[in-house]
Amino acid sequence: MKLVRYGNPGKEKPGLIDAVGQLRDLSAVLPDIGPAQLGDAALAKLRKLRTDKLPRVRGTPRIGCPVNRIGKFIAIGLNYSDHAAEAGMAIPKEPIIFMKATSCIQGPNDPVMLPRGSLKTDWEVELGIIIGTYARYVSQKDALNFVVGYCLANDVSEREFQLERGPQWDKGKGCDTFGPLGPWLVTRDEFPDPQKRPMWLDLNGQRQQSGNTKTMIFGVAKLVSYVSQFMTLLPGDVIITGTPPGVGMGHKPPLYLKEGDVMTLGIEGLGEQRQLVVPFKR
Repeated sequence: MKLVRYGNPGKEKPGLIDAVGQLRDLSAVLPDIGPAQLGDAALAKLRKLRTDKLPRVRGTPRIGCPVNRIGKFIAIGLNYSDHAAEAGMAIPKEPIIFMKATSCIQGPNDPVMLPRGSLKTDWEVELGIIIGTYARYVSQKDALNFVVGYCLANDVSEREFQLERGPQWDKGKGCDTFGPLGPWLVTRDEFPDPQKRPMWLDLNGQRQQSGNTKTMIFGVAKLVSYVSQFMTLLPGDVIITGTPPGVGMGHKPPLYLKEGDVMTLGIEGLGEQRQLVVPFKR
């Protein structure tokens, strides 16, 4: 299934995308798509629905983040060997974990706002893992059973804040609008092999990133297992998994986002995003 939330910010309704790509309303079935709706039992009920009997949503409403009330927004750094080389950093021996503020989460096509004083805002197309079941000290063998599904993510990053203002990456990763997620949550049964997925990002129509999840240093199962050794993963938590080469920081000279730029990005099977870059405003 492809689960979606649509409507104005803060007033999103639950929905799904049917077999022919039509948005259907789930409001009469679910109050929302959040932690309580991500377990296997809840999904089993949804699978029994006659989707052709659900109300069709007319027009082109705004699409929001596919999961509400995300508790933890966890990110993995330098998880593609060619991106690590591009950044001039050593390939990590263990996954690098940092956090993005949940306040940066937004819909997939909402504008990205440059932070006040930013000169080095960058892009990163990434695969997002959405946790469906309480996970603590899970084995790599069993890890995918704790995943409800996957989504597309743009790990927008301010490189000066991230790398030049102290050792913690978080301050360059959690600025408002720096976490576009969606358009959909694709359940794991419809995304059976997350390690063979082409991914890309264009800036103003020019291809910047072109990669594949098969070149991850640490795969999805390893990451879920590894992170669960250090923190309990709860339904609705999101882990984004690193980016392939082609980020602005890797250009010679570096290329960073400016007002009026447009990012478009996608991963096979997870849809596409489009974001207009806008200036800082309160």
